[in-house]
Amino acid sequence: MNEPMFEIKQEESKGDYGKFVISPLERGYGDTLGNSLRRVLLTSLPGAAVTTVRIAGIRHQFSSLKGMKEDVVEFLLNLKKVRFSYSGEKTVKVALSVKSAGEVKAKDIKVPASVTIANPELVLATLNKGAKLEAEMEIEAGAGYSPAEDRIGGPIGTIPLDASFSPIQRVNYKIEETRVGRLTNYDKLILEVWTDG
Repeated sequence: MNEPMFEIKQEESKGDYGKFVISPLERGYGDTLGNSLRRVLLTSLPGAAVTTVRIAGIRHQFSSLKGMKEDVVEFLLNLKKVRFSYSGEKTVKVALSVKSAGEVKAKDIKVPASVTIANPELVLATLNKGAKLEAEMEIEAGAGYSPAEDRIGGPIGTIPLDASFSPIQRVNYKIEETRVGRLTNYDKLILEVWTDG
């Protein structure tokens, strides 16, 4: 008897979402493959993220910056949403310096040629008239997740951040029965993937 060959089909793709179907698989292999793919996608893909921040006039994340609508914690949460593309091995320093009223966006971050920003229109903060925001950040390449505790002990005024390096935000999978000829004891793996853009 000939064993069926499985196929991988992309059923849907739009922006940051993709839906893939892998079938037919031997009974039980759908869960094995689905769980393995989910874990690899969430924890092992390389990416880049901000790992530390120094903000002029700020000693810790619970401070506030005069003239900035958001508090420092909210600014840091927005900063963690910035998606960088960088494949180097060394830490890269980037800077943000805005001295005019209005929205501060990710595109205002000055980056070297080796770094690109995937979501430049992301709003980081809103400044009132006369306010200024100056910050230095370190970007590192990595995989998976790295807690801020790994970077505690830097100079006073340096704020360590949790870093999610993976470009994958969410992965779901489900298994359905499928048939090959007259046999119905095969698995169909449906894999849904959401990325950060």
